[in-house]
This record gives sequence, C-alpha cells and structure tokens, in this order.
Amino acid sequence: MSTTNLIGEFECRLDEKSRIILPAALKKQISQDAQDKFVINRGFEGCLVLYPYNVWKETTGNINKLNLFVRDNRRFVRFFYNGATELMLDSQNRLLLPKSLLGFAAIEKEVVLFAYSDRIEVWNKSTYLQLLSKEPEDFAQLAEKVMGKQDGSNTIDDIS
Repeated sequence: MSTTNLIGEFECRLDEKSRIILPAALKKQISQDAQDKFVINRGFEGCLVLYPYNVWKETTGNINKLNLFVRDNRRFVRFFYNGATELMLDSQNRLLLPKSLLGFAAIEKEVVLFAYSDRIEVWNKSTYLQLLSKEPEDFAQLAEKVMGKQDGSNTIDDIS
C-alpha cells in the first residue's frame, strides 16, 4: 500500500507547447520510486489526475483485480483508462500534457495543481476556484458523514 502523502496547491502556467513546470516544492514530495515518471488521465468533476508512476502501478494493480465479467466493472475500467498517458519529466522539470486531456479539462493557460493523498489533480484555474467557492453549507455535517464512524464508536449512542 502506498505511503505517499502529497500536499499543497500550486499555480502554474501552460507554455505554448502545452507543458507545465512541476514546482520544486511538489517534486520534493514525489517518491524516488516514481523515477520522474507519471501517468495522467481524466479525473472527476472536470479535472485531470496526475499519478506518480509507482502510485499508478499500485492503483492499476488494484483495478486489474476487478471481475471483468461484471458490466459495471468493465464500464468503470474503460472510463478510468480512457486517455491515460505516460509522462516523463524533462531536464527542466516540465511535463508535456496531452492536448486531448487539456480539452477535457478546459485547460488553456492558468493551471492549479492540487496535491493530496497520493495524487495531483490538474485543474483549469477558474474551474477550480469556482468549485471551491461552492463550500458545503455545513462543512461540519459533511465531515461527520464522511469521517464520523471510522472506528465504529464515535458517538455517545454507540457507548450506551
């Protein structure tokens, strides 16, 4: 299981050849196991997801265990792998982003790299800012719903 714990939000600009520079503060967090290799593919909510290569191998290893005789599994696998592209950092720490994926995420110039857990979301800056401006009305309730009962004994009702 991956022990990668990426963190941070980084603003970048796409150059005329569709490249971004991987920020030094983010590159320092990437495991040596990735060997400057990444895989990028379509994400959720209109972003792209950039996986360090070692994380991609682990993730796809788990996906490849799915029973492909189950229709929903096949549909998921197709969509997950759709557009997946291997990338390599060049000598100037740049990544060449595929034009087809840039179109999917409506990325033109301004980019936000949002690193969390073991992946980096790649966003059109205005889409990212718009998404974050829609903070849930009650973030505390969302946190309780998502995180509340991880060990099964987080409320007083569970004790009585």
